[in-house]
Amino acid sequence: MKTILNRLINQEVLSREEARDVLVNISNGAYNPSQIASFLTVYMMRNITIDELAGFRDALLSLCIPVDLSAYNTIDLCGTGGDGKDTFNISTLASFIVAGSGTKVAKHGNYGVSSISGSSNVMENLGIRFSSDTGFLQQCIEEANICILHAPLFHPAMKNVGGIRKELAVKTFFNMLGPMVNPSFPKNQIVGVFNLELARMYAYLYQNTPINFTILNSLDGYDEVSLTGNTKLISNRSEQILKPDDFNVSRLDPDAIKGGTTVTESAQLFLNIISGKGTEAQNNVVCANAAIALATVNQMSIPDGFAMAMESLQSGKALEKLKKLQQLSSR
Repeated sequence: MKTILNRLINQEVLSREEARDVLVNISNGAYNPSQIASFLTVYMMRNITIDELAGFRDALLSLCIPVDLSAYNTIDLCGTGGDGKDTFNISTLASFIVAGSGTKVAKHGNYGVSSISGSSNVMENLGIRFSSDTGFLQQCIEEANICILHAPLFHPAMKNVGGIRKELAVKTFFNMLGPMVNPSFPKNQIVGVFNLELARMYAYLYQNTPINFTILNSLDGYDEVSLTGNTKLISNRSEQILKPDDFNVSRLDPDAIKGGTTVTESAQLFLNIISGKGTEAQNNVVCANAAIALATVNQMSIPDGFAMAMESLQSGKALEKLKKLQQLSSR
């Protein structure tokens, strides 16, 4: 690691193979915490290259415990996090709305690192059981249209990094990797990223996979469709700029989509919105993100996707899927 760190400090970059090997060595316990922290810090001070990102992704996918959901046409809605915007759990709520619309969801998530409450914090608070058992996860998909893939259960190799990430409490390149290492290898993905440069890198990497993808970046810095401004959308079919008008809704004030200040508050906010007690702004932003997912999987227009998402939320179908998942978790 000393040689690698000296090279990086001298502005050198790693090849895809070198990047892969470093992450494999980290997972094998070959480096001490100070060396790992120094390695992570380098990438807070300079941009990661496509080859480095690809190598890190190769390592995590080769080390993960895979789960076979190939019988289902699933989608994952996952953001990188690290945008510092402290929104409520938009992509997780959108996932249940998509499930309520009849599309299968394999939601990859984790505890919050640089945010107060990550997807897994809220799911755990609401009584969702985390499991790597394929039979249980398939049952969740079949009965609730959604399963929760809690990242640490599928990426045990990363236990040497978890504590360091928590202590650093800022975004690292692991934020960038999270959406790309879903252990079920879903056929469709919505990926939210925190800046336009990363959106371009993701698009380049995803173009070399069989995944049907859409990458999102709100141009004012959110890793999802925020409706606080325009959003860059890159898919394997097109590139476009989406405006709030494209969803037939008004532009939102950032304060309207703020999250809770504790995990308990965040979970209660989640429950309020999915139960139909959300504000118009909250409903619109979750349905906008669900609309992109539905349009991606079903090749429909975004306005049609938005209407379908709103129907799932307002009819209680999304809430039904949460209750079914809670029921399955309690058995």
